[in-house]
Amino acid sequence: MTISDRKFQPRFNRRVEEPYRINERITAPEVRVVGEDLEPGVYKLAEALKMAQVRELDLVEISPNAEPPVCKIIDYSKFKYEQKRKQREIKSKSQKTTIKEIRLGPNTDEHDLNFKIKHATKFLQEGAKVKVYVQFVGRTIVFKERGELLLLKFAQALEEHGKIEHMPKLEGRKMHLSISPKNSKG
Repeated sequence: MTISDRKFQPRFNRRVEEPYRINERITAPEVRVVGEDLEPGVYKLAEALKMAQVRELDLVEISPNAEPPVCKIIDYSKFKYEQKRKQREIKSKSQKTTIKEIRLGPNTDEHDLNFKIKHATKFLQEGAKVKVYVQFVGRTIVFKERGELLLLKFAQALEEHGKIEHMPKLEGRKMHLSISPKNSKG
């Protein structure tokens, strides 16, 4: 098979599975029918389908595990659109936490530290978490205490804007500290 032959071969069929059974796909012999301008009750499937057809709507199986399954007479495309819109709304309302990292060295001087504290303050006010870490390069690993003091000083300067999630911890050649904004719920 040549490359040009492969181009024209059909890809596997990607059928999107519907989340609800509608109309003729419903398999139960009897269903509980609900809907607007309709007396709720248990009907034979054929009768329920006829009721939906008369109203020019679809019979949608809402609760397949109920006994008998609950079906609703609605416009299915409109129903699907509403479901997608609700999902999108829920997704947009969910809060996305961002983590901003600030890197320091064990020998970071006062001016640079103040400059980075201003940035961290801004990040916390915007609602982002701040992960501050001291990177020990080469022989600077002998200054672990200096790194820890630097992180604690950094956290103390941000006391009014955020709270410490965990104390300074050394992992490999990095000692880090996490600070979350005070107004967050976590």
